[in-house]
Amino acid sequence: MNGRYDTVVFDLDGTLMDTLEDLANAVNEILRRYGYPVKTIGEVRRIVGNGLRQTLTLCLPEGTEEAVIEKLLPEFAAFYQEHCQIKTKPYDGIEDTLRELCARGYKLAIVSNKRDEAVKTLNRECFAAYVKVAIGENESAGIRKKPAPDTVYQAIRELGSEKERTVYVGDSEVDKKTADNAGLPCISVDWGFRDREELEKLGPAYLISRPEELLEILC
Repeated sequence: MNGRYDTVVFDLDGTLMDTLEDLANAVNEILRRYGYPVKTIGEVRRIVGNGLRQTLTLCLPEGTEEAVIEKLLPEFAAFYQEHCQIKTKPYDGIEDTLRELCARGYKLAIVSNKRDEAVKTLNRECFAAYVKVAIGENESAGIRKKPAPDTVYQAIRELGSEKERTVYVGDSEVDKKTADNAGLPCISVDWGFRDREELEKLGPAYLISRPEELLEILC
């Protein structure tokens, strides 16, 4: 460790894992069932980051009634939960980087706007040896989703760490806002769901293109 930080909080979708194809397939399954136009991968890529509800809302035609969204959301969430590991996989270099951070004594967590059950499932299947805390959307328990800092603070508490010794890693404007709201430096990654030019405009503390660059920054 470099002496300043000992904790890293990661976003999941677009940061640790390429989940785009499974998300797009799930939303398009629901759109097809109810006769709506389907979306391209590129269109879904621009939308994801604010949770399943917002993803579904933005994929439906503009002006879709709230009652329709409420009807389709449980179906969308259930389908995605059952099909969230078909194409989803860690980005190249992620597992090696997490392993090295863990070996060097860093405490690692995931916070996501994905449903809590899906986040815990993916972490259990892919990163449990390195990531001890994984938190997803759980607003029914009074924990606001990102960009509110609630899930970040919860992760820090569960890890027994301190905000002053924590950095945040993510791939979108939602992640930069989350880090800002939590009072943490943000390391943005350009291999996820947003273009590098967009991320540069956000002014993160660092902007990286390879997972191993995290080791250069933190270690």
